[in-house]
Amino acid sequence: MRETPREPQRIRTVLISGASIAGPSLAFWLSRYGYTVTVVEKAPALRGGGFAVDFRGDAHRTVLQRMGIWDEIHRQQTHMGVQTFVDTNGTEQVTLPADFMSGEVEIFRGDLSRILYERTRHNVEYVFGDSIAALDDTEDEVRVTFERSAPRSFDVVVGADGLHSNVRRLAFGDESQFLRHLGYYVAGFDVPNHLGLDRTAQWLNAPGRAVSLSHYGGDPAKAGVSMVFESEELTYDRRDTAQHKQILTERYAGLGWEVPTVLEGLDTTQDLYFDAIAQVHMERYSKGRVVLLGDAGYGATMGGMGTGLAVVCAYVLAGEIATHGDHRAAFAGYEAEIREFAKGCQKTAKGAGGFLAPPSEQKIRSRNRTYRMLTSRFLSGFFSKMTTKTAENIRLKDYPAAVVRSVVASTVASGTVTAA
Repeated sequence: MRETPREPQRIRTVLISGASIAGPSLAFWLSRYGYTVTVVEKAPALRGGGFAVDFRGDAHRTVLQRMGIWDEIHRQQTHMGVQTFVDTNGTEQVTLPADFMSGEVEIFRGDLSRILYERTRHNVEYVFGDSIAALDDTEDEVRVTFERSAPRSFDVVVGADGLHSNVRRLAFGDESQFLRHLGYYVAGFDVPNHLGLDRTAQWLNAPGRAVSLSHYGGDPAKAGVSMVFESEELTYDRRDTAQHKQILTERYAGLGWEVPTVLEGLDTTQDLYFDAIAQVHMERYSKGRVVLLGDAGYGATMGGMGTGLAVVCAYVLAGEIATHGDHRAAFAGYEAEIREFAKGCQKTAKGAGGFLAPPSEQKIRSRNRTYRMLTSRFLSGFFSKMTTKTAENIRLKDYPAAVVRSVVASTVASGTVTAA
């Protein structure tokens, strides 16, 4: 006797790994669609600081407006101005307009993370200081073992835990299968603002190396350092900060301008970011009841508008879950909607390292000439369109609009969120 296929179990509970941007963005929408959402984050508390992130184009703006946070992002934006490339004497070589590097609006990652957390913390369970240790993906649920908490089961698990995703490793395998090194490394930390910069940045280039000092607002006594250098793939411990400092010191030894002062600051900093400029490439973003969002599934270290990509794709994933109910149809719809969009952003990001740190003097001069031309009065309109084209390469569905409107209306009435 032939068995009747079981009706797919509808999603009710969702575990999201990662409380930076992608995870809380997804939690925002899912909680408003009525799902029970838990976010687990290995850090002991919400992470502050980080690089500035930007938004540009209709897709980014539409999602943020529908979330009711567009105005708040503008209130907390960096107001960053131009960024100038200089020679070793500090003489200007080329200046890039604010909208090229900073988009339509720019905000520190930590500030955006806090906005999202404040708008979800009353409806979403956040578990800080913990991490997923094991996943048992069954036909009916995902049984999750945590590093600290007691085991629990969820209908689906979402990996929104970044380029070096723990969920991706547990569900799909080691990151070496998916991570593609793009030939550059990037570092960031703070130093005293001895140049007195005010919402501007200066970059120095040498072949295959770049270093910048910038001030994005906030504490006028602090400046941010960014370092980008060309390199074959290095073998190092991602958690060994002393090793990262040694690599950077060796790579930047002998450079003039403000580099000796920057290296003094590197020696004493307690908050160094260091990673390869890399991308994640996967044939599928889901497996069973596990799905990847943002950098975990299709991210790039920099240059691919990764934050805007994550926010838009969180909207799509939540909408597909709400539309279809069961994980198979929802995940298939999600992948179909966002794959080309994600691939386009990754394509744009491939040139980030070479743009910031061209490998030769000739290419540095060529880069400078190109951007002098593109930022001229005659081509400024074309330049602006070029920087937003990729970010707009998706047609957003109007997911359960009636549900969204009714929930947003009720939260507006209670003062939890600003109306879009």
